[in-house]
Amino acid sequence: MIQSMTGFGKHVVQLPSKKITIELKSLNSKNLDINARIPQFYREKELELRKMIADVLVRGKVDFGLYVEITGEETTTEVNQGVVKKYMQQLANITAGDDLKLLELALRMPDTMKTEKGDIDQTEYEAIKTAMKKALSEISNFRTEEGQVLENDFVGRLKNLNQLLEDVKAMDPERLDTVRERLEKAVTDLKVELDENRFEQELIYYLEKYDITEEKVRLANHLDYFETTLKSEDSNGKKLGFIAQEIGREINTIGSKANYAPMQQLVVQMKDELEKIKEQMLNVL
Repeated sequence: MIQSMTGFGKHVVQLPSKKITIELKSLNSKNLDINARIPQFYREKELELRKMIADVLVRGKVDFGLYVEITGEETTTEVNQGVVKKYMQQLANITAGDDLKLLELALRMPDTMKTEKGDIDQTEYEAIKTAMKKALSEISNFRTEEGQVLENDFVGRLKNLNQLLEDVKAMDPERLDTVRERLEKAVTDLKVELDENRFEQELIYYLEKYDITEEKVRLANHLDYFETTLKSEDSNGKKLGFIAQEIGREINTIGSKANYAPMQQLVVQMKDELEKIKEQMLNVL
């Protein structure tokens, strides 16, 4: 079953003094591209968290956010008292003012707050990993549901392509007869004497150039292979893309050999169906 690369997953975990939110959003991309937004305090765990994402999502442009909201009394930020006092002294030398006003001005200056860097609590980090796993599960389910929509669309368009191929097969004898009549009329209009045997040989040789038997067989095989791959256990977006290219090659060859307006109209319809498949293929994992 195929998966889409479009998805969303979110999980919130409430700790005694913090609320931690994991959010994942993904769109289509040729490779895996993870854009991470993580508070500085958790940067040391970024590589491990990225690996968790890569193991599950495999491909796509992924926006990953880890958001922390302090809900209790815990804080790691303190006033840098020495720096503040120094600012207040310097400000007092410049202008008159009471200590409260000087303090207000000093706290607006750089480096007046300091953050104590401590180790990440293991229990807290385990909670983050659990939230990540649940968010990954949610986005995977989202991708699977979107993949089912894509699969239904592909199956419908494959059905249309197979029907158009049957129409091409049914029309082929009429096409060859029409091409033959057209050539014979062109020669007759020349009003020259011809060796009938030589003319027949040349005509057969010419008609062989317009023969599309191999293209019809290969196109049917490619359509069957696309559907088989579509229903395989793994999502094979790149493989399906390669098969779609082969389908397009056979359709183009039929179009170039057709030399018959009604068949070329069928080819245009086939190209339209294939183009819609290719557009949707960009979203398949």
